[in-house]
Parts: sequence; C-alpha cells; structure tokens
Amino acid sequence: MVDDRLLLGIDIGTSSSKGLLADLDGRIIAQHAVPHGFDMPQPGWAEQDADDVWWRDFCTISRALIARADIDANRIAGVACSAIAPTMLPLDQNYRPLRPAILYGIDTRAGEEIAELNAALGEEAIFERCGHLLSAQSVGPKVLWYRKHQPELFAKTRKIVTAATYLAFRLCGIFVVDNYVAPYFTPFFDVRRMAWHKDWVEQVCPLDWLPETRWSLECAGQVTAEAAGDTGIPAGTPVAVGTADALAEAVAAGATSNGDLMVMYGSTLFLIQTTARYKPHRDLWASVHLTPGKAILAAGMATSGALLAWFRDELAAEEGIEAEAAGANAFALLSERAAESPPGSGGLITLPYFSGERSPINDLEAKGVFFGLTLSHSRADLYRSCLEGIAFGLRHSIEAMGEAGAAPKRLIAIGGGAQDALWPQICSDVTGLPQDLPQQTIGAAYGDAYIAGMAAGIFADWKPLRQRWLKIERRIQPDPEAKAIYDDLYPIYCDLYRDTRRHMARLSRVT
Repeated sequence: MVDDRLLLGIDIGTSSSKGLLADLDGRIIAQHAVPHGFDMPQPGWAEQDADDVWWRDFCTISRALIARADIDANRIAGVACSAIAPTMLPLDQNYRPLRPAILYGIDTRAGEEIAELNAALGEEAIFERCGHLLSAQSVGPKVLWYRKHQPELFAKTRKIVTAATYLAFRLCGIFVVDNYVAPYFTPFFDVRRMAWHKDWVEQVCPLDWLPETRWSLECAGQVTAEAAGDTGIPAGTPVAVGTADALAEAVAAGATSNGDLMVMYGSTLFLIQTTARYKPHRDLWASVHLTPGKAILAAGMATSGALLAWFRDELAAEEGIEAEAAGANAFALLSERAAESPPGSGGLITLPYFSGERSPINDLEAKGVFFGLTLSHSRADLYRSCLEGIAFGLRHSIEAMGEAGAAPKRLIAIGGGAQDALWPQICSDVTGLPQDLPQQTIGAAYGDAYIAGMAAGIFADWKPLRQRWLKIERRIQPDPEAKAIYDDLYPIYCDLYRDTRRHMARLSRVT
C-alpha cells in the first residue's frame, strides 16, 4: 500500500513567507509564497508585526496549500515552521504581542545596551559562557533596550519570545525555543550547560519570561482546535519545535555532514557550517545543531539581497521599468548588464555595510562605501561592485572559519539569490571555492517539511534526505583569471574598512 502522507513546511522570512507540501519521497505537491515587508521606524531599526505578518502569512499559506493541492487535509502527518531569528517579541498576560517584534542583526538600536552589558558582565566572561560576543544579533541587549525605553510596556510583559516560538505557541499552545536559537539570546543562555543562566537573565528580566528550551526535531505538541480553525490543519497534527530559517535552509541544502557549508543567498547572506565539535570564535556564532552530537559555526552579513534591492529601487529605476514592461525580473536584467563589466568593476570596491555589519567585523556603526568612483563608471559597474562587495564579505567570514579550525570542505548554495546568473559565480571567483547547487532551491520550507517528518517519527535520520530528497543540479567552478584579480582587490577591501572605521563611528555620532 502506498503511503500517501504529506509533510507541511512553512518558513517566515525577512521579505516573504513560503510554504510547501511534500510527500515522503520529497516530491513537492504544492507550494505557495506571500510577500511582505518590514518596518524601519528609525534608521537602524527593523521591526515586523507578529500577527499581521507572521501568523497571517502562516494561515494564508497553509490554507492555500491545502486548496491548491486539492487534498484531504488529514493526509498531513506533521508540520514544522522556521522563521527569522533571533527576534525579540514581548507578550502580555494573554500572550498577545505588546509591540512589533524587534528583528535580528539588521536592527542595530541596542548599541548602548551592548556596552552596558559588557561592562556589567565582562566581555570575556560572556564569550566563555555563551560562545558569542554581544552584537546586533543578540536578544539580551534588545530586551534591555525595551526595558529602558518602553517601561510601561515592559511592566505588562509576561513572555519574551522569538518568531518560531510564537508560531509554535499559536499552533499548539506551548512556549518552546530550540537549542540552536537559544544561544542567540546572548547573554542569557549558557551553551556549555545548555540552559538559561538564571543570574544573568534576571539582571534584565524575570527568568519565567523565557520559553522552555528543546531540540529542534522534537515534537512540541499537537495542533489545537483553535489553530485548526485558523490554518485548516487538522487538530492533533504533530508540530515540531522548529528552528531558525537559516538552519532549516541548511537542511534543505543537505548541509548535514561535517564540513558542509551552506551559503544562503537571501535578504542577508547567511552561512552555516556543520562541525563535529563546538568551535566558538570571537567573530562568528557557534551553536549546537538540530540534535545532540553535532554543532554549527555560523556567520551572517547584515545586508546582501537587501543591498541589491536598495540598488534596484534607488539607482536602477530604468531597469525596473524596462523589466516590468518585458515581464522580466529587474535583478536578472541588472545581472545581465553587470556581466558586461569586467571583474573588479573597473577599479571600484564596495563595502556592503549599508546597515552596519554582523560577522566577522561585528560593527553596528559600519557604513556602506563605494570606493574608487570615476566619471567612467556605469550603473552596471556599480551593481557588479555590489555583488563583489558581498562576495568579499563572504570570503572574510570563510577565512574566520578557517581560523577557528573549521575550514569548509563543501559549499552548497541555496536561497533565491542562488538562481542569479552572476552573483554565485562571483562568490566562487572571489573565494576560489566551488559551490554545489541543489535541484531544489526552494529554501527553508523544504527543510521544514523534512524536520516535520522527523518530529512526527516518520524519519529516524538523514538517510532519506540524502538518498531521496536531494539532488545536486550543477556545480559552479571558480574562474582562475577572475580569482587572480580578486586576490589583488581583497586586501584593499579589508584595509578600506580598517582605515575608515573611526570615521564611520564619528559620522554615527554627528548624524
């Protein structure tokens, strides 16, 4: 008898939400996406509404998938959700949001609070206990910012959660955060004990405001009757604890073996490498994996696809109009024209720090720079230089991983930007490393579907993922001639930041 059960995976990203139904062999039965934005009420702030974006998107997608596939919803054997992380969402006594969620490292508002916590707890002590230094990625400073700047709302708070935690709560009524995301609540989580550090948490907020920590692949609970009414998913369906979008992307890419490095081309560039042992590095993020016995080393840029979107909207209106008239994609047209610009963009270097920068420089005050501009440069040169600047940032993080003793063995490209004709090629040319592109590059929702199968007890390990779900479509090889040019430009890229960062900091203070 054919097993016709289906698995539901939904991912809530920075600029869109995506979901799919897959059968037990990884064949996609239906998929659906919903675009959304995020709010920037002030420079350096980034927020999203938990109900009007996260939960609304989840319900819209789940219902659309069931209708589009024209299936009996009772065939759904498990559901898993991933989401942007770490986010900081305060809930009241009825567990409703008190304000929009403060997003991950693209929100840089808590610089003063980072300094305050470093002074109170000790930078070295934080790194030793948490495996990370405090940065714009950390939840703890954002909770402290919230306490200081919105005391009336803080007084009404009863829970502090991240996006996947909130969605799991709406589905099954239980507050859980996975052990991969919990360490990004720095300085609240002791990664060596795998538990909240009570003394440090309670310097900022009550310990019972934080969710229970569990492994990502565990079953958090079952869909409630209320959630079934909202989503169309039958009550009683197992719900995975879930995880961050980036780790679900790594599953979708098949980056589950030691030395596998996932490169996620999205609004931000995010890297996750699977390692055999926990390998903390001051400029990167170390955490555990989906299950005990493996760890990860991660890095992330603050802007990548978001920088390209800014370029399209602010500097390439003509290409946007031309692409729309032709029914084409503006990014594809920009890449086509940028491909005519030579490697090095005619002597132009871009620092892609348009919203500060996360790893490996961890500088909230870093600024974007176009360096080397002349009257001979074209819009195509500028766009290519943006792609090259992102690639230099990728190389910078990969070199830091090597310093940590975790040089990657294999790169796997995934995410919307991985389908661009030029961007991944430039990244291979700059790093000198080939990249595998899986046949399925749908992203985190595909990984979520497999996670749902593990949480529901359908899969016991990664063998079905590797044997049936994933196929490598092609490999991008670096161009040696382009690599030689980029090897000459990369030291200039690194020195350019070092030589201007004090001016970046000064500029932050006067604007």
